[in-house]
Parts: sequence; structure tokens; C-alpha cells
Amino acid sequence: MPERFASGKLVLDRPAEAVARLRIDNPERRNALDHEILDAIAEALPQLDRGIETRCVLITGAPPVFSAGYDIATIPEETFERDAEALVAHPFHGAMEAIAKHPWPTVAAINGHCLGGGLELAISCDLRICAAGAKLGMPPAKLGLIYGHTGLRKFLDTVGLARTKELFLIGRNLGAERAERFGLVNEVVEDERLEAASVALAAEIAANAPLSMRGNKKAIDLLNACHNLTEQQEAGLIALRESCFSSEDLREGIRAFGEKREPKWTGR
Repeated sequence: MPERFASGKLVLDRPAEAVARLRIDNPERRNALDHEILDAIAEALPQLDRGIETRCVLITGAPPVFSAGYDIATIPEETFERDAEALVAHPFHGAMEAIAKHPWPTVAAINGHCLGGGLELAISCDLRICAAGAKLGMPPAKLGLIYGHTGLRKFLDTVGLARTKELFLIGRNLGAERAERFGLVNEVVEDERLEAASVALAAEIAANAPLSMRGNKKAIDLLNACHNLTEQQEAGLIALRESCFSSEDLREGIRAFGEKREPKWTGR
């Protein structure tokens, strides 16, 4: 049975083996990210790291949108300056960090419009699959916002300098196909196929070797964050690579490949 958090605005279910799906369900606010939802995301992700029970996390929105971004429109004018900054600085940053630092692969299934903080949430995931009818964009220039530097860094890492400037200085929404050319999304599918295709992608990822997925994700993220490794970091990556050669899973993977069968992973 699905579990509900944040007064029912975040739903957790398990649509495939070793796959957990978090669905933002705040339709009256176009799935805007409020304090409750952001806190629930930050709390849920660490709880989904229990052995090899969950090996891929899928994040999506209740139709017809993915997320309209963080919810500052309902903040009273008399406390706006204090509360808007508090929302962006703490629960939003905490939720994005929980996604980015989750040790298992994460996939955003962009089922509809994905704007502002919703788009940052999507690019905090490792992979993004997108419905053909979705629109993606960053509206700070239209609203008078200066975006947080940690979020801007994610866009620079994802799409580069020229595309980041285009997103933030023009503020124009992109169709799914152009977003794919930008590098904002990895795959575009027809709207009606998005749910099935995203679950199939997550299940395919979850079927891979657990130690390999965690190790490769850790190495990729470190290399992306640190272009010049310290001796300690380089030694750590070498030790990480060497650790797989003594694992039961590597021997099982080789046997299964030779026997033309599906491997039975243990995470050891």
C-alpha cells in the first residue's frame, strides 16, 4: 500500500522490484514544493537506503504537472522577506542535498510542466525521463528573483555556461525535445507512455549490480565535483575500484553472464 507523508502531499509506493517511487501530490498548488513536502523528501531519502532493498528511487508528480517550483506565493506579505529566504535556504536546500547525495541512482519522471525549483529538483536526480508535452524552464528573471548559487552550480554542471545563461537570463520555457538537446533530460517519450517507461527504466537500473551502481555513482560525483583530486581522494577511488574484485557479486555476475541467466545479487 502507498505511504503518505507531508499531510498526504508526498506519496511513496513501490511500482517494481527494488524501485521506490516518490510522487509529489499537491495539485491545488500545481505540485509546488512547500515546507512539508521538502522536509518529507529530506527525511524519506535516507530511509530508502537500507541494504539492497531499494536500488533506484523514482521521483515524479501527480498529473498534470511535475512541479511548479518552491511555493512562495502563499507567504504573507508582512513576513515575505524572512519566510521566503528561510524556505529557500533550509528545507529546499536540504531536500535537494538529500536527492543529490542519495547513494543509489535517482530518476526524475517529468510528467508535465517542470519549472523553477521543480527543475532544480529534477536535475538533482541522476537521470531524467520526460513526457513529450512537458515544458521546462527557470522563471527567476520574470519574478525578480536572484537564484541561489548552489542551484546555479548544478545547472552549470548539467548544461554548461551558455545554456545556463540562456535559461536564467531569458527565462523562456523549453519544450521537451529542446530540453533534451540542452542536456536537461536524457530521454523523451510520449505523454501516455511516461509512467510505464519511467518505471521500466528504474527497474532496469535496479536490476544492475548493487556495488557497481553505488561505486560508480560515488566515483562520478567525486570526479565531477573535484577536477584536481587530492592524493587521499585518488587513493580512495583506487580502493573503491579494487574492492569489487573481492566481491561475491562480481563472481556471480561473471558466472551469470557465462551461463546466460539473470544474476542474483547480494550486495556483497
